[in-house]
Amino acid sequence: MDPRQLFKDERLTGMCAYCGARPDTRDHVPSKVLLDEPYPPELPVVAACEKCNSEFSLDEQYLSCFLECVICGTTDNSGLQRPKIKRILNENPKLRYRIEASKRKDEAGGLLWLPEIDRVRATVMKLARGHAAYELYPELGEPVDVGFAPLLSLSDEQRVAFENVSTEDLQPYPEIGTRAFLRVFVVGGKADPTQVSDWIVVQPGRYRYAVKDGLLVKFVLSEYLACMVSWE
Repeated sequence: MDPRQLFKDERLTGMCAYCGARPDTRDHVPSKVLLDEPYPPELPVVAACEKCNSEFSLDEQYLSCFLECVICGTTDNSGLQRPKIKRILNENPKLRYRIEASKRKDEAGGLLWLPEIDRVRATVMKLARGHAAYELYPELGEPVDVGFAPLLSLSDEQRVAFENVSTEDLQPYPEIGTRAFLRVFVVGGKADPTQVSDWIVVQPGRYRYAVKDGLLVKFVLSEYLACMVSWE
């Protein structure tokens, strides 16, 4: 008998991961726009309604392009690294101009980029709910805290706290039926190769996430933007 099926959790069956409505499509978490080709095998997928699936796509596209421009210090294709982002900005000049218009200079002449906070927050919330759903935790209400900031802007103490998902010396066993519980089993004699410490690495250097007790979700985009959403 496959232990992955023995304790399968059915609480999220027939439910959109984002709004709780009846799902009629599936959504990758994270969205492919946040990853590079070739995509990793067996990407996390959750059930979603068509409205939510399409509603967040433009915000995810914006954030992916914005981060690439910030990391590379330009909106010009010749200075960008990710082929996918070059293609998107080439096909969508309005988005390129919008990101270009967000550039500012600080007092020392350094380059600053002002993100569209509402779009970033919407994407962060969407991803956090998707990860919680994929880990098979039930639908969550409004979070008590939503935070995101460049990793380099964190102090040493903040960085250690963010990277350390398990803050206790002795962790309790995960809830039966969740993916965290299933990862305790070594199926076929092989451990999950995507799990590094407490983090699940979807694509090295591009995306990793961690979920603790279904109430705390952390993820990092392009090893640049650190995000955290918590529920109590």
